Amino acid sequence: MYKRIIHIALPERSSCFLWGPRQTGKSTLLQERYPTSKRYDLLLSDEYRRLMHQPSLLREECLALARRVDTKDRPVVIDEVQKVPDLLDEIHWLIENTKLSFILCGSSARKLRRGHANLLGGRAIRYELFPLVFPEIPDFSLEKALNDGLLPPHYGSNMARTRLEAYVGDYLQEEIAAEAATRNIPGFSRFLEIAAMGNGEMIQFTNIARECGVSAPTVKSYYQILEDTLLGKFIPAYQKRPKRRVILAPRFYFFDVGVVGILTKRGRVETGSELFGRAFEHFLFMELSAYASYSGLHYSISYWRTASQLEVDFILGDHEVVIEVKGTSSAQPQHLKGLTAFGEEYRSRRRILVSCDPQPRSVTARIEILPWRVFLEDLWSGKIIR
Repeated sequence: MYKRIIHIALPERSSCFLWGPRQTGKSTLLQERYPTSKRYDLLLSDEYRRLMHQPSLLREECLALARRVDTKDRPVVIDEVQKVPDLLDEIHWLIENTKLSFILCGSSARKLRRGHANLLGGRAIRYELFPLVFPEIPDFSLEKALNDGLLPPHYGSNMARTRLEAYVGDYLQEEIAAEAATRNIPGFSRFLEIAAMGNGEMIQFTNIARECGVSAPTVKSYYQILEDTLLGKFIPAYQKRPKRRVILAPRFYFFDVGVVGILTKRGRVETGSELFGRAFEHFLFMELSAYASYSGLHYSISYWRTASQLEVDFILGDHEVVIEVKGTSSAQPQHLKGLTAFGEEYRSRRRILVSCDPQPRSVTARIEILPWRVFLEDLWSGKIIR
């Protein structure tokens, strides 16, 4: 059992949405933190059919609950709420007319928005649960993270690859294809593979469309589905007052490094290999994204690449912190070219090369080399960005 660090704040008479991809541990987290709460699990077929047929049952049962039980600090939990969008009207009424609080849990708000469902008009705080992060795992192993991914059932499992293959086959390639309302499931599956091969690289929609045998607008809609279902994120190019000509194409990262490993059918990630470098960068992006959310800082993440191929992997906020990631165990001056060039255009509070070096180093007054473990310890203790 992992101790999750996400803080879910529910002031009196407040409710929240908790979103996250399947198997990130949403149900386990809520069961652990609210063991005596009334729960509705819409993955259970009988519960789903009962409330789908008559959504008003939720209101009637919650009114009875409020009369019989002290519900302070015991929010009503509704799991996979997106499966019955009409429940949100009942929840809205209950929030307005009772002292009940709700935690509405799900893997995607896409169905709710697409069906113009009631998203409670700002009456519910939004939280997102990510896969496991560095401070949640005792004796953290980078090798396990890069090969097994960081979904709780998979990290460190003896059957990690088998479980990941099932996850990709049953959830990504079928259930998410259903989100697309497409009958071309083989085409969508091919798109997933190509998107994973280009994970962390600049996206050229027309090139991907050609490889998938679909139109560029269709590819854009597929990426939008991945973003809506929290299976990945775009990061834009940083282009504020550029002196150099910069590349403007966005990049896209999947939500889990292990999932990308299965989709691309890559072998075991070994230290020092090209596969290691790409998976290492992806892993650090996941940590930066999770920290932005869990810390409440919600800083933006972008990247910078010039037409002459100078590059910085991650820019946090308005170039407050600039990060380059290299899988090397001995960073050299050539690894600092992007950070140096970026510093010639923008003044940043910190410029950091994250690597596998054994010890921190200060190369210049403005550029630091940090071992990945030191970097993550500093990130999660609030020392990198604040």
